[in-house]
Amino acid sequence: MATCCEQQWSATMILVVLIIASPPLFTACRPSFSSIFSFGDSLADTGNLYFSYQQPSQHCFSPPYGETYFHHPSARCSDGRLILDFICESLGVPTVKPYLGIKNGGLEDRSANEGVNFAVIGATALDVSFFEERGIHNVETNYSLTVQLNWFKELLPALCNHSSTNCHEVLENSLFLVGEIGGNDFNYPLFIQKSISEVKTYVPHVINAITSAINELIYLGARTLIVPGNFPLGCNAIYLTKYEAKDKNQYDSAGCLKWLNAFAEFYNQKLQYEIHRLRGIHPDANIIYADYYNAVLPLYHYPTKYGFTGLKACCGIGGPYNYNTSKACGDPDVIACEDPSQYIGWDGIHLTEAAYKLIADGLINGPYCVPQFSNLCFMNVTNEYGYFNS
Repeated sequence: MATCCEQQWSATMILVVLIIASPPLFTACRPSFSSIFSFGDSLADTGNLYFSYQQPSQHCFSPPYGETYFHHPSARCSDGRLILDFICESLGVPTVKPYLGIKNGGLEDRSANEGVNFAVIGATALDVSFFEERGIHNVETNYSLTVQLNWFKELLPALCNHSSTNCHEVLENSLFLVGEIGGNDFNYPLFIQKSISEVKTYVPHVINAITSAINELIYLGARTLIVPGNFPLGCNAIYLTKYEAKDKNQYDSAGCLKWLNAFAEFYNQKLQYEIHRLRGIHPDANIIYADYYNAVLPLYHYPTKYGFTGLKACCGIGGPYNYNTSKACGDPDVIACEDPSQYIGWDGIHLTEAAYKLIADGLINGPYCVPQFSNLCFMNVTNEYGYFNS
């Protein structure tokens, strides 16, 4: 018969073997999601504007857009893939199809459980009436966040299959990307050179629209949501051209306009405050802030470190930043650079696939999500280990 000490030693050895044989719990991993539902603007649109009945003059539908990855225009405003595409690839979920492409018959229908993209080029968080009332008449679309949210609610019956239990499971196991949205709410007035003091007054309205959408999505069953902030606007070729200044003190060490970047930081701080407040209201939801600003800023400040050339746009013509408001990328006589992977900016407004890839990696694997995206791995540790209780 085994002695007490022998029994203890045997139990200890079994425990050690089990620990060694078990997969490590704290190594880098990918949270498990079955699908992604995306809302936003041109930073995420994969074809909604293209398949809509409201197609303003859009250069994103013409060559050389899409040349790097798709080798033809893909209705994305870049030379290739977007942040959303890279997030899908990283998480191993299907690339999300545009809602209007499915609804209007332009794409093969498939299960809505695989995720759907509602983002639209030119979309704003606020309805177009907000801008009309303020004398801003250059808003290109009326596919606001409210419209996109209504599309999602129209889709719910297909997700639920007449079963609230099934609907709950689909939404709980999906990732919701709420943005980037709100950038155009500031772009449209800034494009016509409205004062920054006036544009600042729009911030509470934009954030209220975003937080209202988050509240409603959580009410409908969403559990994990990523909410991106805005990019450093002062580094975009369009603004560097429109607001070119002789005073060198208006520029930072990278050559970006300090006052525009300060505005983007102001907005991002207000958005983060609201997200923090929402976490208190919804303790069972994972509301993640995606720090687009700091994810891209190092690319501008240390371009050669990442293989980039600087602030010039790849696809454009003329001026110190290769951007001309009257000759945009997509025009027949505007030629793209030979190697877009050496550029951060694609067309003066949107970024290249190479930049988006680095940003997406910084979000998924790096420090630019708050809380960090890898922390969601703890959700995948089953209760039998005793480490997490959902």
